Amino acid sequence: MKQHFLFTIILLLLTTQLPLHRSASHDYGDALSKSILFFEGQRSGWLPQDQRMAWRASSGLGDGWTHHADLTGGYYDAGDNVKFNFPMAFTTTMLSWSVIEFGEMMPPAELRNAQVAVRWGTDYLLKSISQLPNRIFVQVGDPNTDHNCWERPEDMDTARTAYVVDAPNPASDVAGETAAALAAASMAFQSSDPGYSETLLRNAIKAFEYADNHRGAYSDNANVKDGVCPFYCDFDGYQDELLWGAAWLRRATQDSSYLDYIQDNGQTLGAEENINEFGWDNKHAGLNVLVSKEFLESSMFALQSYKASADSFMCTLIPESSTAYHIDLTPGGLIYKPGGSNLQHSTSISFLLLVYANYLERTSQSASCGGVTMGPATLRQQAKRQVDYILGDNPKGMSYMVGYGEQYPQRIHHRGSSLPSIEDRLEPIGCKEGSVYFNSPGPNPNVLVGALVGGPGEDDAFEDDRADYRKSEPTTYINAPFVGVLAYFAANPNLS
Repeated sequence: MKQHFLFTIILLLLTTQLPLHRSASHDYGDALSKSILFFEGQRSGWLPQDQRMAWRASSGLGDGWTHHADLTGGYYDAGDNVKFNFPMAFTTTMLSWSVIEFGEMMPPAELRNAQVAVRWGTDYLLKSISQLPNRIFVQVGDPNTDHNCWERPEDMDTARTAYVVDAPNPASDVAGETAAALAAASMAFQSSDPGYSETLLRNAIKAFEYADNHRGAYSDNANVKDGVCPFYCDFDGYQDELLWGAAWLRRATQDSSYLDYIQDNGQTLGAEENINEFGWDNKHAGLNVLVSKEFLESSMFALQSYKASADSFMCTLIPESSTAYHIDLTPGGLIYKPGGSNLQHSTSISFLLLVYANYLERTSQSASCGGVTMGPATLRQQAKRQVDYILGDNPKGMSYMVGYGEQYPQRIHHRGSSLPSIEDRLEPIGCKEGSVYFNSPGPNPNVLVGALVGGPGEDDAFEDDRADYRKSEPTTYINAPFVGVLAYFAANPNLS
């Protein structure tokens, strides 16, 4: 009896470490469609007749007028009504990279929808750099007054301040990421719209020239700092965006000058620091994966350090590897980093796992983790664990994508979703009038289909609380890499 009792206790301890709910299968194609549809709910500007998220309407139609510029369009970054160019450019880069790497796996209709989502971002980014070589717009909307209100984007009456950086003031981060976005998008449109592709590439080169010629962080400029900080300051330095922008221009143009730039500036701009992070503010891991493609295909010795850094990053993601450091996982198996909006790490890292697996497979190589080698299959399995967790294989049995599955967040931190649409209430809802909807315990009246929320905490807990923005707010840069990830698994659903 004693042995049976001990066995029962051990079994209970082991099973508590596993997700409590596991789906037999996921409809990755449905999730892909919804992940792209989400971007229509984030649109600013004049909405087209084929707008599918019908509870949204045109907004921000005077953006840029104080500078006699047209800055309409683009995306609201999250649940607010501000257009932050730094994360918007990163979102556009990741949507474009999704199309480049996985577009052929998408059904034709979804590929078109993904390209439309890319173009909604690039059309705006082109406007933001239309006054180069001496001026770049980096944001529209005063976030301090905006965040003090709870109102629909169609009603907003807060200041639509256009934040601008003029030469010789620096904006290497925003300009470098804009260059990356436009260069990547030029590749995404190369076949379907070569004229637009050429326009994007020409402007990417101009944006990079500003970034490189006026080095420094945009948030160090006194005239924009109060608007961009603490929301989207450059916390991790501008150097990675210079290398990131150059790497994308190298891939889009095959111009040797950008290859020289990556080789010559890698050490001085911190490429060898091997920072194990990838997101709107830190491009190091993505840079290493992107440049590794060239090394794997050419064995160019000068790029070997990028491959070594990419390997090192991958090894931290695989519990079986012999590396001394591993990225933290929740008890249910979700990649976790402190700071809120945690799913941004899971989706972006899953994307890198799949892209790197493809690069390794095409060149018949593997990742070296000390005495252990990791092949493409191992990397893909880790990515799949993240995807399945997000879609419902987790201790809560909840999908963290709005509108997908039987149980998903109902009270997301999002103004347009939580307030009655203008179809249901035509009269404006003022700045403070929306508070009653914010404080309501009921579900949001408008379903922001496809939105990925910030996600659970380090203990896998999630309360579906509108006020807890760290867990319940969706962002464009959580969704963007997930588009490519879902495209892969929709085409390869039976990966074990």
